[in-house]
Amino acid sequence: MAAQEPDSDSEPRIDKTANEAESAPGLSKPENSPAEEPRAHSYPPALVASAVALPIMLVVGVLVAAVMASRGPVERDPLVLGPVPAPAAEGPACTALLPTLPSTLGDYTHSQLVDPQPPGTRAWQLPEGGNPIVLRCGLDRPLDFNRASGLQIVNGVQWFEARDQTAKTSTWFAVDRETYVALTVPDGSGPTPLQEVSDTIKKAMPEKPIDPGPIPN
Repeated sequence: MAAQEPDSDSEPRIDKTANEAESAPGLSKPENSPAEEPRAHSYPPALVASAVALPIMLVVGVLVAAVMASRGPVERDPLVLGPVPAPAAEGPACTALLPTLPSTLGDYTHSQLVDPQPPGTRAWQLPEGGNPIVLRCGLDRPLDFNRASGLQIVNGVQWFEARDQTAKTSTWFAVDRETYVALTVPDGSGPTPLQEVSDTIKKAMPEKPIDPGPIPN
């Protein structure tokens, strides 16, 4: 008996698996298939460190700038100096001295004076202002400077001190030069201003014997 060929309708049907369907060319994914997870990107460690450090550096820079601005110099008003008798203020001794004076005396810096400023004068103040240091050149002999007066030698210059307790200042007179030079310093300014002015006077003005007044009766 001849073998019967199987009916085409009765052939067994083979279902393809989901993986095979996805891998088959020209086939699309099922609508309900889960989306692929995004792939994580890795960055070089140096780039990550820079990204973290940059905001910190910007914040630190802003803080430093603020601190520097707070410590900057305060705008000071020019000083007003009243005139005093100074017959030699425009003489050769003061003319030689004034240009050589330092722009700073310790923590004190040069101050502008209101015009017309008295001849033979210079002034210095702290950055925040306050009582100034004032130099006057070409003065007459101090009234209290006599043969009984005590003197102090600072860096080769002899000084006579006149103390003002009310104003809390000392005015020092250089008494061994061609003309008298007065340096008024407020309390708390320290020894540096007198030392630096002494150095300048010693270089700019020749030494002369002192000429104190007579002892009062």
